Amino acid sequence: MQGILDVADRIIVGYNEYVGGYLLLAVLIPTGLFFAFKFRFLHVTKLKHSIAVIRGKYDKAEDTGDINHFRALTTALSATIGTGNIVGVALAIYFGGPGSIFWMWVTGFLGMILKFVECTLSFLFRKVHEDGSISGGPMYYMELGLKSKLGSFAKVMAVVFAGATILCSMGTGNMAQSNSIADVLRSNYGIPVVATGIVITSLVLLVIVGGIKRIAEVTARLVPFMAVMYFASAILVILMSIDKIPAAFYLIFTNAFTGTAAAGGFIGSAFIMTLRFGVARGLFSNEAGQGSAAIAHAAAKTKYPVREGLVASVGPLVDTLIICSLTALVIILTGAWTSGVKGVGMTVEGFARGLTPLGLSDIGQHIVAGGLILFAFSTIISWSYYGNRAVEYLIGEKYLKVYQLVFGLFVFLGSIWGIDLVWHFVDMVITFMTIPNLIAIILLSSIVKKEVQKYFAMMKGI
Repeated sequence: MQGILDVADRIIVGYNEYVGGYLLLAVLIPTGLFFAFKFRFLHVTKLKHSIAVIRGKYDKAEDTGDINHFRALTTALSATIGTGNIVGVALAIYFGGPGSIFWMWVTGFLGMILKFVECTLSFLFRKVHEDGSISGGPMYYMELGLKSKLGSFAKVMAVVFAGATILCSMGTGNMAQSNSIADVLRSNYGIPVVATGIVITSLVLLVIVGGIKRIAEVTARLVPFMAVMYFASAILVILMSIDKIPAAFYLIFTNAFTGTAAAGGFIGSAFIMTLRFGVARGLFSNEAGQGSAAIAHAAAKTKYPVREGLVASVGPLVDTLIICSLTALVIILTGAWTSGVKGVGMTVEGFARGLTPLGLSDIGQHIVAGGLILFAFSTIISWSYYGNRAVEYLIGEKYLKVYQLVFGLFVFLGSIWGIDLVWHFVDMVITFMTIPNLIAIILLSSIVKKEVQKYFAMMKGI
């Protein structure tokens, strides 16, 4: 069995290093720049309006949809605020150096406009069922929106995306999360990974059978709590080293274009490695351009596609530009990035070092473990919804129970497999969703432009 896994890992690594990684670099950032200029940085200029919508200023109970704006955002955030914010950031620095954080920021900033576009389209082309429930996502705007441009190939593109979503639900939203939970519980508390896998799998299956409304109820409580807890702890560590912040930013910006030479246990990198890992981990963190969040935002209660797109644009701001930045600063300010420790251990090391002056070094591992468990668990249950919608699109609702059982199996497998294989698989399947989605939203950009003009003309008239 191990031999088969090793062969699979080598094939996946080959794809990531020579195909997938460079495809993302060639498409993701240029597409983000294209939309940022096309919509005149709307994700920044209309941020105040976006926050007003999230706060419920325009909520109406009679609007069609499953969940309100806030719960749509928290459901999408719960799928993105996960191991990427704790483990992903550490891995980006481990392989790409501090400069990778600059490219993570670029990905997050441009991700705001990408989220706006894909979620506006998802809402515009969503499907309302007879019972009032909602299905939406890139597969729907690919099939319906691109039919006039691509003919029958639009359906093929939608099917490929939906299949990739199912794969991603097993990798990005499942195995990477359960693997990180099992790893931190094993390293911090000596809990066997098999025991962790059994418990997590059982809890996940109990939650996901309740569908989007139960998922939204759970995530609406978990996301604010876990974000505040992790935020406060990281801020405390940063304040303890506030005099080092200018040097940390200097290190990030200078290394963004030069890469970092090997030093001690740190794996040195050239510029291309810094860029690649910054973009890859940034995409894993906020999923902008991947199309996953569009599935959750399609279920929002509103009449206006652009309004939900604006809500979605706030996701990468919270996820990457704020939470990932806090993790990065903890790791860099405390010098944990040179420790040679890999993955979650680097983040634990950062918190331990940062809290030592307060006599709380032992608390660091509990903060990271608690945050990681909450982050990762909420990501797993939210991604199960994405997979559900993809299965429904491909083969119908009658197979959802089968999908949920398979999903539970992969939760367990992620817990017991090695970290490298899991993360290599994650990097591969992300490209299967992202590339077709970016092509689709570029082809449909004129539709979004018309919706933007119509929406803000309407808002002026209110």
